[in-house]
Amino acid sequence: MLPNTRTIAFSLLLGLPAATAMGLPALAADSQQREAAISVSGEGQASVAPDMAVLNLSVVKQAKTAREALDENNKAMSDVLAALKKAGIAERDLQTSGFSVQPQFNFPQSNDGQQQPPQLVGYQVSNSLSVRVRDLSKLGAILDEAVTLGVNQGGDIQFTNDKPQAAMEEARKNAVADAIKKAKTLAAAADVKIGRVIEISETSPRPQPVPVLRAAMMKEAADSAVPIQGGETSYNVTVNVTFSIAQ
Repeated sequence: MLPNTRTIAFSLLLGLPAATAMGLPALAADSQQREAAISVSGEGQASVAPDMAVLNLSVVKQAKTAREALDENNKAMSDVLAALKKAGIAERDLQTSGFSVQPQFNFPQSNDGQQQPPQLVGYQVSNSLSVRVRDLSKLGAILDEAVTLGVNQGGDIQFTNDKPQAAMEEARKNAVADAIKKAKTLAAAADVKIGRVIEISETSPRPQPVPVLRAAMMKEAADSAVPIQGGETSYNVTVNVTFSIAQ
């Protein structure tokens, strides 16, 4: 007589239904039809007049020694900072953005074809300042005064908004409305109707203000001030929306 014959057979019989049951969810998932859907992207934009400007100003001085170049630079930058504060720029809106001391060399021309060693002729000191101007009516006068007191490099201006949340909310609404419009157009072309929203996501990176071409003149400043145009700042948002197709 074979040992444990009944026990082995009984175990095999018990195991068959269990293995079959384990495969049922996978078979059910494969057989289930995927829900019909329409996926679109929508773009939205909102423009608003800027209420703040960020300036990048630099004072660059050269002298025979690093000490002399630094002293001249310090004097000019101190005058610029004093004038900015007098114009109403707060301490929190003034930030040093760069500082460097660089040797300056002269590379003499060779008459015999032999390379001549460079000659140290002096030093250059550069001190850069980032300035947030919250009263745009003073912007031209501030630039003019800064150049008068020693700023001789930079001048990059970025117009932006201190609190762009309202513009961003409007841009998001416009983006969703654009997505709905596109989905309805696709559904009508396919002779179907869109249903509920299955998924919605915003794919835009951190919003950055982008100047648009429409420019509005700022308030008139003094005749000696730098003429400045503020224009508008545009905020852009992109969303991806998936709609079900109504059955």
